[in-house]
Amino acid sequence: MRFLSRRLVMPNDLNFAGSLFGGRILEWIDEEAYIFASCQLDQKSLVTKHIGEITFEASAFQGDVVEFGLETKNVGRTSLTVTCVVRNKGTKQNICVADDIVFVHIDSESRIPQPHGKTKEQLDELRIEPPSYS
Repeated sequence: MRFLSRRLVMPNDLNFAGSLFGGRILEWIDEEAYIFASCQLDQKSLVTKHIGEITFEASAFQGDVVEFGLETKNVGRTSLTVTCVVRNKGTKQNICVADDIVFVHIDSESRIPQPHGKTKEQLDELRIEPPSYS
């Protein structure tokens, strides 16, 4: 798993107890996982279908830098399943693990699922270039 993105925990990201709000971290995970899936498939027309097990393992606090590690777990005909680990950059301690995040490639006009044309073998090489938006 490669850690490709980082965020600084700011005051607006905190809950009543002064730690990173769980809803904020889930928002970040969905966004980071979408970017990863979009780059892997070279497609922008993806929707989040499912987020499986979510485990909160530790807290993060204002001023902490958190980083996002993502990897491809499964490739379907129209879908891509990824895992995301959020950890504290300084301590390397896991903050949250989100497993089985499923994205589905859809036709941008009809919104019907469409084959993305990729296989697991093709995606074994990590792609970090953004999709072409032509």
